[in-house]
Amino acid sequence: MTGQSRREHRIGLLNGFAAYGMWGVVPLFWPLLKPAGAIEILAHRMAWSLVLVGAALLVLRRWSWAGELLRQPRRLGLVAVAAAVITLNWGVYIWAVNAGQVVEASLGYFINPLVTIALGVLLLKERLRPVQWVAVGVGFAAVLVLTIGYGRPPWVSLCLAFSFATYGLVKKKVNLGGVESLAAETAIQFLPALGYLLWLGSRGDSTFAAQGVGHAALLASTGVVTALPLVCFGAAAIRVPLSTLGLLQYLAPVFQFLLGVLYFREAMPPERWAGFALVWLALSLLTWDALRTARRAARTLRSEISAPSATMAMGTGTGTGTRTGTGTRTGTGTGTGSVARNAEGSAAASATVGKSVSGAVTGAVSGSGTGTGTGHVSGPASGPVSGSVSGPASGPAEAKP
Repeated sequence: MTGQSRREHRIGLLNGFAAYGMWGVVPLFWPLLKPAGAIEILAHRMAWSLVLVGAALLVLRRWSWAGELLRQPRRLGLVAVAAAVITLNWGVYIWAVNAGQVVEASLGYFINPLVTIALGVLLLKERLRPVQWVAVGVGFAAVLVLTIGYGRPPWVSLCLAFSFATYGLVKKKVNLGGVESLAAETAIQFLPALGYLLWLGSRGDSTFAAQGVGHAALLASTGVVTALPLVCFGAAAIRVPLSTLGLLQYLAPVFQFLLGVLYFREAMPPERWAGFALVWLALSLLTWDALRTARRAARTLRSEISAPSATMAMGTGTGTGTRTGTGTRTGTGTGTGSVARNAEGSAAASATVGKSVSGAVTGAVSGSGTGTGTGHVSGPASGPVSGSVSGPASGPAEAKP
């Protein structure tokens, strides 16, 4: 790794830690917005996020994607679906934190990878490796244990996990950049959010202007809280491997869980610890399997890179043929052939005396070639004579993966 690449990798790691760290400590922010309710906070988040992201795109002059998106109704519809499910995700999370359910909210992001895998199997017909099946089974058992522990299904966790997994699936289909995608989604959210805030103000129930300048500034800063981690995540995604990002993603729910237990003092009876332990076991299995698969892929890639460079096989050979009949005829022929190959090749050609000689050359890995040659005939007899030509192959060539 060169000095420049090490520096880029370090910058990527710092941005990754910043992104997931901010997402991890965001439960400390939402209670500051009280007495605003969860829906009012959500509406401000959607509205101010568009203002901030729109200003960033205006400075960067990145608007060409918008016209293309408007001309593609299917992608626009998927963006609307993404906006709907992330609205649900944001609203449930804000409510859960301000209602004292931080630990259960963190569980949603712990089990999100398991839900994502389940959706891949059910909707995309993906095939799982055995370890992944075991992890999904352990995760299902964890939900059952937590259901018993809570006396009800952990619906906050399940809602957050399924909504975010669906959001990720839709985003994959839309294939827009992070900032562009957020701009498109908040553009769809903006009018309903603004309409709700105006309606709330007309009833005298809005806290934006009623609680002072500080409270209004905090509500406006929800756009920064939404966009800044996303910018850091985008900077990390282009500089560090996906396997590293996969490990960093667990920072957010770990921080949230610790805040719920240590700062907000939420109860953790033994059955909840047992459920969380099963979830962590499932995630450990998934992580181990992902790292093992990544190492195997890296070894395969290294072996392919270190293999001998592809060569162009050049084959030459001579052959003789005899025939007895009304006369005796002898012939000699030479042939050459070329072929793209990876390691060692062999050449073979057939010669017909008195005509051209054609040779087929085959490389040890793949390839085909043709050879030409001439034969000289001596003797009074007439008739076809065949001779075999063979020779070693060697020389440079270009290989295609």
